[in-house]
Amino acid sequence: MRPAWLPILTCLLATPVPAATLLPAFAPELFEPGAAIDNPYLPFLPGFSAVLSGAGIDEDGAPFTERSELSYAGPGRAILGLPTTAILDRAFEGDRLVEETRDYYAQDRAGNVWYLGEDVTNFRYDADDMLIGTDSASAWIAGENGALPGYAMPAASPPGFAYYQEFAEADGALDEALVWATGAVVEAGGTTYTGVLVNLETSALDPDLREFKYYAPGIGLIRADEGLDASFANPALAVTRGAPAPVPLPPALPLLAAGLAALAALGRRARKVP
Repeated sequence: MRPAWLPILTCLLATPVPAATLLPAFAPELFEPGAAIDNPYLPFLPGFSAVLSGAGIDEDGAPFTERSELSYAGPGRAILGLPTTAILDRAFEGDRLVEETRDYYAQDRAGNVWYLGEDVTNFRYDADDMLIGTDSASAWIAGENGALPGYAMPAASPPGFAYYQEFAEADGALDEALVWATGAVVEAGGTTYTGVLVNLETSALDPDLREFKYYAPGIGLIRADEGLDASFANPALAVTRGAPAPVPLPPALPLLAAGLAALAALGRRARKVP
């Protein structure tokens, strides 16, 4: 049974059975260098921007807010001989900037979006909120220090599909995703979205890291439920995207998104047949 608290109005009701986690095999010939990142669930096109925010109560009973500001940052580093697209992610706790990251992505000819690394600046503060230093903990680049790239968003996402998003154990980055549901109808930030993809994200390096993330076609990430308990319920914090404007997609992609939704609906009907 899926947790009853999930903000899903309609979705696949069966909990997916994961297969072995896939580490995709990278090869430069899979790519058209400089190709646009227009995967319907992760459209990182020029002009992309998003703000996700949420509020909660910490372990001491004090209220807190978190905010993540994402924006298209143009060409990124060349990694493994491949040009990348950079997305700037600025994370705030209250009004305090705590992390600034440039994430590097590329999309292959099949439509898989690859995650090839990140440059990170973490900001450290004292008890009086005075900046006392920075570090680059959790930064990694594919091809360095044994790190390998993974999928940020695969071209096809059937429920139960599990894959590495990054494989950089020496740098403390070993996140993976499990496709939990497709074709969902989800409320986030006062907006109802259809055809939503729901992923469960975990890490072998941190058994307490459990998050549900929700992706709407033509929009991208709309919600993240963070700090789930061991039964994947009771998130410590939910951050939602406020009033997003759809990123323009090539004409064929809305048809692809509609086709994925139709396939999900067909699967639901098929399961109802005795």
